[in-house]
Amino acid sequence: MTNAIIHAEKVEKYYAQPSENRIQVISPTDLSIVPGEIVALLGPSGSGKSTLLRMLTGLSKPSAGQVYWHGTPIEQAQVNVSIVFQSFALFPWLTVLENVEAPLKALGMEPARRRRRSLRTLDTVGLDGFQAAYPKELSGGMRQRVGFARALVVQPEVLFMDEPFSALDVLTAENLRSEVLELWQKKTIPTQAIFLVTHNIEEAVLMADRIIVLGRNPGHIRTDFKVWLQHPRNRKAAAFTQLVDYIYKVLTQPDEKLASAPPMQDGRVVRDQRQMHYQMLPHARPGGIAGLLEFLIDHEGTADIYRLADDLAFELDDLLPTVEAAQLLGFLNIKEGDVTITPAGAEFANSEILRQKELFRHAATEHVLLLRQIMRAIETKRDHSVSEEFFKDMLDEQFSEDETRMQLETAVNWGRYAELFDFDAARRRFVQSEHTNAEGVDETVESAKESEEETLS
Repeated sequence: MTNAIIHAEKVEKYYAQPSENRIQVISPTDLSIVPGEIVALLGPSGSGKSTLLRMLTGLSKPSAGQVYWHGTPIEQAQVNVSIVFQSFALFPWLTVLENVEAPLKALGMEPARRRRRSLRTLDTVGLDGFQAAYPKELSGGMRQRVGFARALVVQPEVLFMDEPFSALDVLTAENLRSEVLELWQKKTIPTQAIFLVTHNIEEAVLMADRIIVLGRNPGHIRTDFKVWLQHPRNRKAAAFTQLVDYIYKVLTQPDEKLASAPPMQDGRVVRDQRQMHYQMLPHARPGGIAGLLEFLIDHEGTADIYRLADDLAFELDDLLPTVEAAQLLGFLNIKEGDVTITPAGAEFANSEILRQKELFRHAATEHVLLLRQIMRAIETKRDHSVSEEFFKDMLDEQFSEDETRMQLETAVNWGRYAELFDFDAARRRFVQSEHTNAEGVDETVESAKESEEETLS
């Protein structure tokens, strides 16, 4: 785009593995930031939101593709951006004024000039009179104001914000959002564009002129659209609610078309995690799944995901893993943002604990390949145990090191609950569950073998 401040062309991020495969975090992506827009980037955990932000700012180099600053490759350009972080990231040994002056000092601005500009910026964000205070003397909201002042003092052309309000209480966050919008709309700040990374759908609809929604495994743009609502925006307005509901639907419905993984210049193939052999297990606990299903039973078995999150006072990243886990196990159906409990889910929710374990056991062995393979490995070993490292090696070919660890933790949690197997933490080995009799093990493993054969065929 000719008028774009920042333009990303086919950028992607992947990490090398010991084998010839690579873990792809972000698939080839085109994205532009143009003057006069607040852009919000939404997506579930693990979709690469912060990774994409770092590439757009020049902090991280793409594995492939190119980011341009006003048409010039970003590594060759004089980039004028600032970032507001979630964690405040202030220097505790410096005063408020010294924290705000720090980036100007790093740029070599002479003391009198940088002090004048810093005091003026502190006044702009409502911190006049606090210049001699230290961060430890301030509330969370005040510290984040210092973070905004430090970002704005360099007069960035693009202001990047990475979950800037998520560490604040609800009222403080709401107040700070309104003040940032006011500074932007009144052109009190010289910033030409704002790029906001968030997991809060209402926050995105409240602030943004354009919303980009990412999918994950690997990160990819699922939708990119303009928000035509006029400011100030009313959360209770039908148009606002419909837009929030639409975004929930985008986040919860599966991709309809899966692109093949592109070959690299050296001829090797980047693995696309959407086509992997293993499902990515949602990191949800069986108790949370049961609680969600019981809640749906009380609501006649169906609910709109947006209203469900609101009723439960959950953020998107808190609710979606539980919904996805229930769907994976066959306890829920999701269609256009609405969740409906299945007969199996209703039986699970209405059963006593032992019956719930039995139902979970059958659902897990039917739908989750990793659990079936762990069970089969335990059954075929003479000592009925198998090293965690065996499955870690296989998962490492498909997931990052941290995700592999979390996948195995979730598998252990589900396997223990369903009494499919146990885990010896001292020896780091999966072992046969002491609570399952031999007949039950044989029956479950036989079912797992049949499911395995169906999957491989």
